[in-house]
Parts: sequence; structure tokens; C-alpha cells
Amino acid sequence: MMNIKNNLSKQMIAKPNVRVWIYQSSKPFSEQHLSEIELILSNFTLGWQAHGQPLNAGFELQYNLFIVLWVDENDAQASGCSIDASVRVIKEIEQRFGVDLFNRFNMAWQQDGMVHSTNKENFAQLVIDGTIKHDTIVFNNMVQTAQAYKQEWKIPFAQSWHAKVFTTI
Repeated sequence: MMNIKNNLSKQMIAKPNVRVWIYQSSKPFSEQHLSEIELILSNFTLGWQAHGQPLNAGFELQYNLFIVLWVDENDAQASGCSIDASVRVIKEIEQRFGVDLFNRFNMAWQQDGMVHSTNKENFAQLVIDGTIKHDTIVFNNMVQTAQAYKQEWKIPFAQSWHAKVFTTI
């Protein structure tokens, strides 16, 4: 399990104006792919701008499965064009490594210290079968701030949006 951190420190998480975007891959990245993705995202975030102003931005790669982009909007806010630029780099990663990063129904959960992922149909069956229980940790990729990322990204199934969408336990 490789976690690459790029400046999303405790200080950043505490700031109310740090925006976060989480992209979950349809399959885990290899160690080689993670190194390449780290280089792509490092170059991107170092040059990321909004209306000519540099953005205080960074990324994390979590569990060989998640790309987390963040921008501290205290100095400069991400604009439509700058967000479009981030979408382009994520699409580039998608095409280069043969993964789907935009399917919001790729589900992930933690069990026995491991992170697992599947599509929504299989996830629904896991809920029905009782593999996913009310206290199973699931990943809420819909969080939008660093503070929510810290507090609400990994939460029990019963407290997540998943419990509202899928058959409850």
C-alpha cells in the first residue's frame, strides 16, 4: 500500500478554503504506474494556475487506488478553466494507464486492513450478502474540502451516502 503525500499537512486540513477532488481508479495502480502518476501530478500542480495566478496546490496518492487533488483557495481560487485543466490531466492518466477515474459508482471499502474496490452492482450484492456491514469503513469520494476529507472520507457504511443508495443492513 503506497501513500504519496504532497503537502496536504495538518495545517492545510484545518483551513476552511482548501478544496479537494477525489478520483478513484477502477483498478489499483502498480508501483511503476504510481511513480509515473506522481511525476505527472507533480508537474501539473507545480504549474497549475487560475487566470495567470499560481495555485497553491498538491496531491496525494492513497492506497494505490485514489488520486486526491487539492487547492488552498486562500491565495487564489480555482476557476472553471483551471478545474478543466485538472480534468484534462486526470483524463490523460486515465487513458495512459487504462483505468476509469470518473465513474462515481466505483465503490471502495476497507476490510481486514485491506482496501477493496468494485462496481456498484457487486457492491450492492456485498451489502445484501452481509459482507458490507453497518460498521464497514467505506470511502466517501464526494467530500469537497480538506477538513471533510480528514473527517468524512473514511466512514462507517451506516453513516455514509452508500447506506441511502444501497439496501441497508
